[in-house]
Amino acid sequence: MKLVVGLGNPGKKYEATRHNAGFWWVERLAHDDRIELRSSLRYHGRVGKLAGPNEIWLQLPDTYMNDSGRAVAALAGFYKIEPSEILVVHDELDLPPGAVKLKKGGGTAGHNGLSDVAARLGSRDFWRLRIGIGNPRESGRADQAGADYVLEKPSAADRAAIEDAIARSLEVWPLLANDNHEAAMLKLHTKPRMSGEQ
Repeated sequence: MKLVVGLGNPGKKYEATRHNAGFWWVERLAHDDRIELRSSLRYHGRVGKLAGPNEIWLQLPDTYMNDSGRAVAALAGFYKIEPSEILVVHDELDLPPGAVKLKKGGGTAGHNGLSDVAARLGSRDFWRLRIGIGNPRESGRADQAGADYVLEKPSAADRAAIEDAIARSLEVWPLLANDNHEAAMLKLHTKPRMSGEQ
């Protein structure tokens, strides 16, 4: 892993909206590791570098979601980072709040940020950390468009569930940082046993 990108929209207007779950994850990682994310015109966003034996960049694009790939391609191109060495952290309508999944490659399920990253990199072969935010159908608002839903603030309960998912997924970050993807997926996707279960 050489580049970790959080997807979201810049600015105060959007910082607490569901679509910014990827930002929340990367900001939390930067905070925990005491990394300052600084604005970079060259890379179209805020960037920082994790300390350690491996050079790993953190990036939050300052472009809007639909143009996320411009920032990713600029940094990855300059440092010759392959798509398979990139982790994109993003909100996921198809997972409920509190769920989080790790996968490599595949489709973009209509997520404009992911679609733009794939188009600019010329590949879908990057890692994705999918943070569940639920969808309007499951919250009794079937008539609401997904595009409107993701740009709203989650309820207090949903935000707490999303924050819990972020905390749990950050626990596997050391495995991801050392390219132990299988171990990270096993730990992240295995449901913990409740006390008393056989």
